[in-house]
Amino acid sequence: MRKLALSPLLLALAAPVAAEPGLPDEASVAGALDAHPSVLAARERVGAARAGADARAVGPHELTFTGSYTRRNIDLEGDFDEFDAQLTRAFRLPGKARLDRAIGTHQVDAAENMAEDARHQAALILARHWWDWLEASAAARVDERAVANYRSALNAVRRREELGDASLLEVDQAEAALGSARVLAEQSAGEAQVARSRLQTHFPSLAIPVEAPEVPAPDAEPDSLDRYRDLVIANSHEIAAAEAQARAMGSYAERTRMDRIADPSFGVRLFSERSGAERGAGLVFSIPLGGRHRGALADQAAAEAGAASADAALARFTVLETAETDLAEARLRLSSWQRAREALDAQMSALLRQRRGHELGEIDLADLLLAERMTHESFRTEAVARAAAQRAVTQLRIDSHELWLAD
Repeated sequence: MRKLALSPLLLALAAPVAAEPGLPDEASVAGALDAHPSVLAARERVGAARAGADARAVGPHELTFTGSYTRRNIDLEGDFDEFDAQLTRAFRLPGKARLDRAIGTHQVDAAENMAEDARHQAALILARHWWDWLEASAAARVDERAVANYRSALNAVRRREELGDASLLEVDQAEAALGSARVLAEQSAGEAQVARSRLQTHFPSLAIPVEAPEVPAPDAEPDSLDRYRDLVIANSHEIAAAEAQARAMGSYAERTRMDRIADPSFGVRLFSERSGAERGAGLVFSIPLGGRHRGALADQAAAEAGAASADAALARFTVLETAETDLAEARLRLSSWQRAREALDAQMSALLRQRRGHELGEIDLADLLLAERMTHESFRTEAVARAAAQRAVTQLRIDSHELWLAD
């Protein structure tokens, strides 16, 4: 009997490309991240924090001018023009200006770190959509090649049927296999297009090629990933922002406590009475007398400072969890991909034996088609596992700031 023409899918799917295999150009990524709305908003908040710091450094007190004009009438004496003018300004008590400057500095520090963390989160979103596209496209390529293989097989079976070397049942079996492969190929191609559309929508300025790059074989060893795990914690802007915010709240609490003694106001006063018959100048002084309200505000600020310190500790726990999870995920996905490659090699070996048996007439077409389908599934599983491994390594590198976020 003639050999069924079902050629294997090409192993070239695993070929590495470019200096950063499988990833978009770094300059294009930088521009896409800078243009992301979340990054733009965070940078505007940095500007707001700097303006707020300048305002705190200058202080809240300004010159206040008050004045009055009166026309008085006195019986038997006549009408008199009288006026009063006063210029006053409050002054911060010693230590308050220092704390105001400290609050502003810490708030700017927090805003800058939050802006970097916003860029970090945008990079994770880009990587997720990018690998969604590459994974779906890799599966679509496998399915497309499977359709081509089944189409060739169907043509071969039809020729054999015309020569009386195959039955109509075998033709039906080959047509059914081709139909199933076409359905899967259309679904995977549609999923790849959806993934590309999502990537383009979130990052319109990113240079996206028409065809998705092939997913390269991961080259990271599981034991070499520990360095990235340590860098996730060391380079975390989330921790830095939370700690800066805690310092700002601590300074604010101390500032509010000092504000229980209000700032005094000093000024000068000029007046003229009885149309200038009486004139004078003098100094004025005032100070609010604080009470329970100021004490309650001080207690509130102290509690908020304690909460900010707890939030900073929580941020450290969260980042530590992220680091450990990223490392475990990367190791798991790399191991899964290696097992998938081993399974694919074994399945290819089994397929060659099935084909040989079919040539010798020992295995019928149904069994061979089943073996071909299992081989197709093995190629698909390997492609998806390869993309998942690269996705996990990419996330670990982004979280460690070794990819796209060097600062």
